[in-house]
Amino acid sequence: MAEVSIVEKSSSATASHLPDHGPIDENGREVLLSLRNVDITFGKGDKAVKAVKNASFDIYKGETFSLVGESGSGKTTIGRAVIRVNPCSKGDILYKGVRISGKIPRSLDREVIRNIQMVFQDPAASLNERATVEYIISEGLINFKLYESDKERMEKVEKIITEVGLLPEHLTRYPHEFSGGQRQRIGLARAMVMEPELVVADEPISALDVSIRAQVLNLLKKFQNERNVTYLFIAHDLSIVRFISDRIGVIYKGEIVEIAEAEELFNFPLHPYTRSLISAIPIPDPILEKNKELFTYDPSVHDYSVDKPEMVDIGHNHFVYGNKAEIEEYKKIRETDVPMKTITIRDPNAPVEEKADEDNVSTEPILDTPIGDTGSIWYSILSFLLPILGLIGGLIFRKHNYIKNFKACFKGALIGLGIFAALVILFLIFLGIAHL
Repeated sequence: MAEVSIVEKSSSATASHLPDHGPIDENGREVLLSLRNVDITFGKGDKAVKAVKNASFDIYKGETFSLVGESGSGKTTIGRAVIRVNPCSKGDILYKGVRISGKIPRSLDREVIRNIQMVFQDPAASLNERATVEYIISEGLINFKLYESDKERMEKVEKIITEVGLLPEHLTRYPHEFSGGQRQRIGLARAMVMEPELVVADEPISALDVSIRAQVLNLLKKFQNERNVTYLFIAHDLSIVRFISDRIGVIYKGEIVEIAEAEELFNFPLHPYTRSLISAIPIPDPILEKNKELFTYDPSVHDYSVDKPEMVDIGHNHFVYGNKAEIEEYKKIRETDVPMKTITIRDPNAPVEEKADEDNVSTEPILDTPIGDTGSIWYSILSFLLPILGLIGGLIFRKHNYIKNFKACFKGALIGLGIFAALVILFLIFLGIAHL
């Protein structure tokens, strides 16, 4: 069973309003968001694709919970499910102990929108290009009537735009007049002006320059310290996630495979997929990076045919996905309390084994095909008009591995010869009839 530490209530029954506080776990922490055995499926019938499988985890009030994994692993799908964009095909999403997935009352839906905001990955695509910055930031305030007068609304907008590092005069401009980093600040201001309790940050820095990323991350930490905001931080860059996260969840092909506190996860990456992600973190030293050995994850190492896997707490608030044999092995490694070696550097002076010549030959079909082998229709037309020359040209193309050109010539020549033969036969028939 995955990480489910929520105090059991009748939370499966949806309330019409959110409570002031979420349930408290056995360690005295307030559980703000919980996923319980969530499946998210796209499509129906034979074309159905299960993007998320049996995902379960808790996010505590005031923490940064990061969800990491490679592209297509289901990170954004979970984030969009939390803000009620992607429906769950199974399981429940609970906010403060109240189910917010599926069909819920309109009053609760508005409270969820008000309390959970999202910062999107692409700052250009997430902003209305036809609206001014003032309207973009004010839209949530207007929809929820979070101001007494226009003066108060403008004061809130000007305050938040200043807090994200822009100027009040920027409010009259349009998104296309800003850089990528400035657009992301506008997106962050749009979310924070609502004073949310939970922010889903979907790779908010991946589209930004390296020099701008630190500034945006500092803004996120600033709001967390000042407003006690909770983050679900979605990312694939573990080097950044390590320094901003309280806890990290690792997801592989829709399944949560490991959850632990940041330093715990980096010191003891027990699941082999987690080890592969950590080994891929670039090293600033080019010599060390060149001689680094990558750890490649091979899913075939798991034998789940009989002994089925599950998420298990192995101690130290560390959850790992595996069968009984794997869990026992993980526990033994963790009980040694000796941090695992996640990165191996080869000796640059060690002799390198020379590979056989056949290893250097590409097996990619696209490289085995000559560049001029286009199969142009003109080869078919010329071969149709001159079928004998077309056949000869096709044989020459085939000898030199121009397969597409050969097929084009051969096809045109056969059609030309067929039509020529049909015309000869018709001519002979008419000639025979004329002599009768």
